Amino acid sequence: MSLFGHAVPTLNPTMDGEHRIQAGLINALCNAIETGKPVDEVGQILQQLIDYSEVHFMSEELLMRLDSYDEFEGHVDDHVRMLESLTEMAQDHRGGHSDLVPGKARSTLAFLLKHIETRDARYVQSLRA
Repeated sequence: MSLFGHAVPTLNPTMDGEHRIQAGLINALCNAIETGKPVDEVGQILQQLIDYSEVHFMSEELLMRLDSYDEFEGHVDDHVRMLESLTEMAQDHRGGHSDLVPGKARSTLAFLLKHIETRDARYVQSLRA
């Protein structure tokens, strides 16, 4: 899947599907704002993105704990940083500053893609070792 000129990296089927959904929600959020969708619709997409990201990260973190993954803490730090960014976007949106969300969403997407290419890839490699 390509978003904003970036391809979502492929690692394994389960993670890849979850990453595509997450990136797709970011894309849908930007499109909704840029095409002037109603505020409530934008808010629903943003909340779906936050909820989905929380569940995805929780699932990933559980697997890492079960695998006693050495880089767990750093990986979780990235998850926390992304969730903070999403929460900030939600606050902007609720405060009537939806115009700020697409730029932040694109930055969050770039951060997510880098996270997938580095931290998630290292985790998947550790499973194969």
